[in-house]
Amino acid sequence: MVFFEGRWHVFMTVKLPGRSAIEYCSFERWEEADKAERTILEICPTSYYCAPQVFYFAPHDRWYLIYQVGGMPGQTRMWVAYSTTETIADPGSWTQARPILDGGPEDPREAGGLDYWIICDDERAFLFLTSSGGRMWRLWTDLDAFPTGFSHCELALQAEIFEASHTYRIKGQDRYLTIVEQDGTRYYKAYLADRLDGPWTPVADSADRPFAGSANIRPGPGVDAWTDNVSHGELIRDGVDQTLTIDPDHLRFVFQGMLDSEKAGKPYGAYPWRIGILTPVGGDSP
Repeated sequence: MVFFEGRWHVFMTVKLPGRSAIEYCSFERWEEADKAERTILEICPTSYYCAPQVFYFAPHDRWYLIYQVGGMPGQTRMWVAYSTTETIADPGSWTQARPILDGGPEDPREAGGLDYWIICDDERAFLFLTSSGGRMWRLWTDLDAFPTGFSHCELALQAEIFEASHTYRIKGQDRYLTIVEQDGTRYYKAYLADRLDGPWTPVADSADRPFAGSANIRPGPGVDAWTDNVSHGELIRDGVDQTLTIDPDHLRFVFQGMLDSEKAGKPYGAYPWRIGILTPVGGDSP
């Protein structure tokens, strides 16, 4: 999700009968989002490609879409895949899926993981992913080798975390923020680090004191309570490039939500998720 040339460009997972794919829509204001035309990106031959991340990679002067791909012949781990375009507003312009990591013998991942996320500093591109057992992994490559060369897989964080880790550079500070979703009634935890290859320190890591969860959210004026879950969220960035910079003075968090009571008797793919935006109303930002 990025704001570019006066429009929001949103990429999302869509669950269809027998298929998980990536859908795109664009609009000028969030109030128009629900009526925006949606287009499935036909970028992969399999029936499973989803969990997109988008950013502008300045060294290549093009947009990158990062996502996971399952169902490739002989595949034992999901691809860390990418597509590129020079024109983000044209959903038909994206290249076909290519692997960053393909699960083969040269793949350095210790766990296949999911919800792949890339962020860059001045010298390297870092790939983060989550796997079972509360683990967040980290790989990296030189910036001039991206999107190839990812190696040296190491455990970045071991904690009570689930999936959907997102990492950002904090504007005006020499620090990075990682947010990670927790299972159950979904909520987000938060961790800080001084560098992308450094240790992560918890700053909001419980259901009672989350980064974003039922304990610290409330409906806006005139809005009925509609969610106690905060799931697969993404912070709105201060820019579009590969540094994934956020402004701590202007935080907004786009997420999918629903009431826990609405989950009863439904598989995950049938949950009636709705999209919302959280805005801080008090307290200190990380």
